[in-house]
Amino acid sequence: MRYISILIALMFAACSSTGIIRMDSGTYLISKRSAQFGFGPPVGARADVYNEAYDFCAKEKKEVETINLDMTDSGFARPGSVSLRFRCK
Repeated sequence: MRYISILIALMFAACSSTGIIRMDSGTYLISKRSAQFGFGPPVGARADVYNEAYDFCAKEKKEVETINLDMTDSGFARPGSVSLRFRCK
């Protein structure tokens, strides 16, 4: 039972987001780790960060302009991650 509790805690920790962070010159950053098991790209996390960025820019009636998108595939004992740097234009 103890191992199941640890596994559940790791699953929730693996699905964490930084939220939107203000950077310099009107740019923003959001990062998220994927809770995906197995190998491959974190496409779900990529969709989540873009949705959050679009919601953020929509409040100002603007669109997302991607400056940089970094994706790290998940691997053995390593969750995938996505980092999006953007601006609202």
